[in-house]
Parts: sequence; structure tokens; C-alpha cells
Amino acid sequence: MQRGALLDAARSLLSEGGTEALTFPALAERTGLARSSVYEYFRSRAAVVEELCAVDFPVWASEVEAAMAAAGTPEERIEAYVRRQLALVGDRRHRAVVAISAGELDAGAREKIRAAHGGLIALVVEALGALGHRQPRLAAMLLQGVVDAAVRRIELGAAETPEEITEAAVAMALRGVRG
Repeated sequence: MQRGALLDAARSLLSEGGTEALTFPALAERTGLARSSVYEYFRSRAAVVEELCAVDFPVWASEVEAAMAAAGTPEERIEAYVRRQLALVGDRRHRAVVAISAGELDAGAREKIRAAHGGLIALVVEALGALGHRQPRLAAMLLQGVVDAAVRRIELGAAETPEEITEAAVAMALRGVRG
């Protein structure tokens, strides 16, 4: 129960203030625990991050996967892949993952994030292969780069609306630079 409260507090801190806000004193304050109690659950900030990724990323990925499964054609699956990820930008779980990925983490935490991200990219490889890409894995990684750029643009509060950014990212994914 306390572990869940600590993770929930970590999500809030990350989404509100980025990685700098995720400190053990802040976790203790948010949960009403003594700082020493936080150390009983997590040995370091990186351990909190690793657990957040282990808990939240599969939920987020399953939402993307469900959206893709509901789509018919390979193009529709790719569109669902882009749209669902961008729709999740405001979700606290996603905001925490974005804040985490922007921060300085130890090698173990970075590797876990990379592995989880690889699972997300794997979701779209098949759809890209069905479209005839000779290198669907490379195309999937490049497509994820478009999604990541759109996420950053939305997170920054760019001049464009999130809807405009989403439409541009979908157009880029489906039609490339031809728009």
C-alpha cells in the first residue's frame, strides 16, 4: 500500500516539476512518511524511476496496442499508433515517463526505459512490414522519432494546439514530407 502511494506521489512530482522535483524529502512530504521510510521501499531515485517504468509503461503500451488492434488496415494501425500516444500526453503516467526520459538517470534505469520503448516500437513494425517497408524496424524507429518530437512539442505548450500537432504527426507518418 505504501509503495503504491509512493509511486503515485512520484508520478505527481514528475508531472508537476520534472525530474528535479522527484526527491525523497518531497516523496516523504507527499505521502506523510518519514524520509527514512521512503528508503525502506526504494534505495535511490533511479529505483523509483525503474519501478514507475515497470508499472506504468506496460499500461500505456497496452492502450496503444488496443487502439491499433481496433484499426483495420496497416495505415489505420499506424495512425492509431501515433494518435493514441499523442492522446496520452496529458496522462500523468505519460508525463512521468516523459519527465523521466528527459532526466539524468543511471545506466540501469536508462536500459529499462529503452527496453520498454523497444516493446512499443515492436507494435508498429508489423504494420510497416505490411505496407512493404524493406526495413520495417528502422521505419518504426523513425516513426517513433516523429511521435517523440510531437510529444515534446505538445509538452512545451507550442504555438500550435495539441490537435494541430497530432494531425501534422499523423500526416508525416502516413504521407511523409508530402503532407
